[in-house]
Amino acid sequence: MELNLFDLEELIDRGLREDIGAGDLTTNSIVAPDAATYGYIMAKEGGVVAGLPIAELVFRRFDPAFEFKALARDGDKVRPGSILAEIAGQARAILTGERLALNFLRHMSGIATRTAGLVSLVEGTSARIVDTRKTTPGLRAIEKYAVRAGGGYNHRVGLYDGVLIKDNHLKVAGGIGPAVKAARLGSPHTVKIEVEVEDLAGVREALTAGADIILLDNMEPEKMKEAVRIIAGRALVEASGGISEENVKAAAAAGVDLISVGALTHSVKALDISLDLHEVKAVDS
Repeated sequence: MELNLFDLEELIDRGLREDIGAGDLTTNSIVAPDAATYGYIMAKEGGVVAGLPIAELVFRRFDPAFEFKALARDGDKVRPGSILAEIAGQARAILTGERLALNFLRHMSGIATRTAGLVSLVEGTSARIVDTRKTTPGLRAIEKYAVRAGGGYNHRVGLYDGVLIKDNHLKVAGGIGPAVKAARLGSPHTVKIEVEVEDLAGVREALTAGADIILLDNMEPEKMKEAVRIIAGRALVEASGGISEENVKAAAAAGVDLISVGALTHSVKALDISLDLHEVKAVDS
C-alpha cells in the first residue's frame, strides 16, 4: 500500500489546524522571521523507521526551500542514536512543524517496529502477518503503510474493498450458508468472501458454502491445526483474536496462511524519536 499524496496533504492540513490554530504563539513571539537554523532527527531507541517522507512534507508546508536529507529510509532498522535525517531551514518553520512531524514519525515507526518483531517470530513459516481495521480514525492510510514498512501485509482497507462476514452478520443473515450466498450475489466476482468461524463445525459449514477465506476466531493452536487439515487448501486460512508475541509462533506452526493482529495499530507504543537544533543565524538578505 503506497501513500497517496492527496491524502497526505489533507492529513497534514488537519493536523496543523489542530495544533496551530490562529498561530504558534511561542515561536512567533521569540523567533525572528528571518532566523534560520539546522539540526537533525534522531532515533533514541532501536526500531524500524516509517514516516520520514511525511515529516519532510510537514516542514515544507512552511518553508518550500526546506532542506531535508534523509539518512535512513522507511523500513530500515536503526539503532539507538541513529541519525534519521539532517534538516536545515527557517527556524519558525522547524519549530512550528516539529511536534506534528515527530508525532507522525514516532507513531508510524512504533507500528513498523511492532510489525517487524512479529514478522521475525514467524520467519520460516508460510504465515503472513496482516493488520486489521482497528486503526486510529483518520490515520488508517498511514498506519497500514507503516505495517508494510515493518514487513507486514494489509488486510482489507475498509468496508468497501472486501467481504468479511463476522459473528453479528451471521446472526442477522441467518447463518453461514445464507450469508455467503447473499454476499456472493451482492459483490463483484473479483471480490473474495471471508467468513469468521469459532469452531470446527463452522469451518465445515464455511467450506460447504464456498467461502474463499476462513477466519479462525480465538481458536487454540491444536484446533487451528485440525481446521487447516479439514480445509486442505480449499480456502485461505486466517488466524485472529488475541494474537501476541507469546502465541504467534504457535499460530504460524498450525499452518495458517494469515495471522491478523489488531494490536499492530490499536495499542502500539511510539518509537522514541527526537529533533535537536543547533544555533540560529539570520538569513542572508
